[in-house]
Amino acid sequence: MSGGDNLAARLGGWSARHRVIAVAGWLLMVVAAMMIGGSVGQEQMTDQEYAAGDSARAWQILEREGLTPPAGEMVLVQSDTDLATAAGFRAAVGELVSGIEATGEVTDLKDPYAVQGLVSDDRHSALVQFNMTGKADDAQERVQPVLDAVDKVKDDHPELRVEQYGHASGAKWFEDTILKDFHRAELTAIPLALGILLAAFGALLAAVLPVVLAMTAFLAANGILALISHGMHVDDATSSVVLLLGLAVGVDYCLFYLRREREERAKGHDPAASLRIAAATSGRSVLVSGLTVVVAMSGMFLSGMLLFDGFAVGTILVVLVAMAGSVTVLPALLSLLGDRVELGRIPGLGRLRRPQGGSRVWGAVLSRVLARPAVSALAAGAFLLLLAAPVLGIHTEKLSLDKQLPADTPLIQTYHHISEAFPGGASPADVVVQADDVQAPQVRRALTDFTAAALDTGLVNRPVQVTTHATQNVVEISVPLAGNGSDSTSMRAVRELRSEVIPATLDTVPGVRSYVTGDLAFSMDFNDKLRSSVVPVFAFVMIAAFLVMLLSFRSLAIAAVSVLLNLLSVAAAFGVMVAVFQHGWGAALFGTHGVGAIESWLPLFAFVILFGLSMDYHVFVVSRIREAHDAGAPTREAVSHGIRSTAGVVTSAAIIMVGVFGVLGTLSLQDFKQMGVGLGVAILLDATIVRGVLLPSVLSLLGERAWYLPRMLSFLAGPAAARGAGRASAPDGRAATAQSGVVESRELSSREQRSGP
Repeated sequence: MSGGDNLAARLGGWSARHRVIAVAGWLLMVVAAMMIGGSVGQEQMTDQEYAAGDSARAWQILEREGLTPPAGEMVLVQSDTDLATAAGFRAAVGELVSGIEATGEVTDLKDPYAVQGLVSDDRHSALVQFNMTGKADDAQERVQPVLDAVDKVKDDHPELRVEQYGHASGAKWFEDTILKDFHRAELTAIPLALGILLAAFGALLAAVLPVVLAMTAFLAANGILALISHGMHVDDATSSVVLLLGLAVGVDYCLFYLRREREERAKGHDPAASLRIAAATSGRSVLVSGLTVVVAMSGMFLSGMLLFDGFAVGTILVVLVAMAGSVTVLPALLSLLGDRVELGRIPGLGRLRRPQGGSRVWGAVLSRVLARPAVSALAAGAFLLLLAAPVLGIHTEKLSLDKQLPADTPLIQTYHHISEAFPGGASPADVVVQADDVQAPQVRRALTDFTAAALDTGLVNRPVQVTTHATQNVVEISVPLAGNGSDSTSMRAVRELRSEVIPATLDTVPGVRSYVTGDLAFSMDFNDKLRSSVVPVFAFVMIAAFLVMLLSFRSLAIAAVSVLLNLLSVAAAFGVMVAVFQHGWGAALFGTHGVGAIESWLPLFAFVILFGLSMDYHVFVVSRIREAHDAGAPTREAVSHGIRSTAGVVTSAAIIMVGVFGVLGTLSLQDFKQMGVGLGVAILLDATIVRGVLLPSVLSLLGERAWYLPRMLSFLAGPAAARGAGRASAPDGRAATAQSGVVESRELSSREQRSGP
């Protein structure tokens, strides 16, 4: 760990010697990536690309035959007193149909008085259905005239409830409200990180540097992502995830590097020596940490789903760019600025400029932990296991719209009004049937039998609408489901259609292929695909992280402990998510309520993200422990020195990450609330309980066995003489620096034991 000729040291040295080239090259790369990304734009996933299983097969048929469904819309007209046959009610519906048709933006407009099933059973509601012209993916850009026409009828007839719901109007509502939420979160995260860094460094320029580098890393990565998206479409939330992750890791990497350089300057080293030490130590930690995060993120490729492929590419890009900036342009800037990096000092906030003596609070905690390591390990482990317990009952599903948004949201209220008046009408199942000749008598009989059999199940409502595309030999059947369109009754209806009704009717005709899709079927297929992906992704991430840690620290025990502790902190975070969002325990504290489930894509995504990010602190802390041990300190003293010397920076980094992810918890969408709380809790637990208690107590219990490397793996350590030479040849007496740090740690511990915390 202490060798002065590692890759990070060489990169830092080159950048310091060629600082103008390094800085100019970085700026040129960022500007070029931004220009390329801005010129080509980001291509986002289509609805079809999210599908899996039967839903995907149904979409493939429709897409291949040029029958990709348009954006469907519906307008509810409802009265608490008048029947739909009343003159005023009929007049309002007539005005609505005429006004919508006059926009020229709709097709397949259905008058509820001309189509069976579009007047409710209680006769107090009517449903006007239609499709938007053009492609569904951009229908929200053309829906405004229709919304205006609906609003006019609503204003002219205040005695009636007139509400619109559908693909285009919903997408526009999301753009106008939820996307603004995301932009607000993005804008909040940046000043939040800056404020925390300002408090930590006590100097404006030192605080600004990490944020600027993190933001330029995001801009470069997002530009490259836009170019890649033309070959592999990405989810529309990918850029927001990349920004928040890039801000978190980018600031952390710069914080670790800058913190070490300031520490060495405070110890009396000249600027050049301080920079060389920081490059060889913290720079190497940044490379190891970044590599571990990248390896973890690459596990998402094993999911076999385009959604996670896009997340993987975006997150890997921003981590690689942030890592590159931290070990190249940052040392160049520090070499250029020298001690002027502390420009804009704020009195009383210069904590990180003090000579390294360790945090008094963490020093007091550590003294007690190392005094009774077995008790500390058991207590911390039991606490995390207690938090993790609810994860045993985790239930995942692709959250329906009414669970994603607060109940008082206008869009959700409209959804419920339509579902109550027309059960299953807001989100019917869609059966796609393809045959050699859909007009053949046996096919027509099978379609009639299907409708009858579906209604006989008692799990399907009227009207079952059949649309025949004779030229393409495709039939689409819209089947309203019993239940609310997303509950267990509706899911049972989908399963009944697939396992009983279709095999007994449509599948009896040779050459007929039938698949069930629709919002609920899509969700069920998506969830099933995710469940099958969890085991290979989880296994890959843990094995890959183990190998990276083994290669980096040349210790079987360190690698195993790293994986186990990360797994424990992730399990505890998942347990908190289940308790809060599935069961609703303490949900009010987070401004939400229990919805009975965790978003289906979240466990896989959060596991990969958390496993990678947890390595940030772990690598940084263990690197300092290993550095002290390589300098000759016994394991217990090396642990004490490593934890004390990193406590301040790990705390600052954790506060930034918790703050950044906490911003997600303020969003309206339930899945992002879950992600923000889960990630924030995990980082908080990781930086406190795991790094401050579990890690030092476990390593203390292991003693020298912590550095055990089997004989068959001895080639990883290299010749003993080389390792000894590495310590002797460390730049500017860096081994002596580590040894002096251990001595300082011993003295601090003695003072704390005498004076208390």
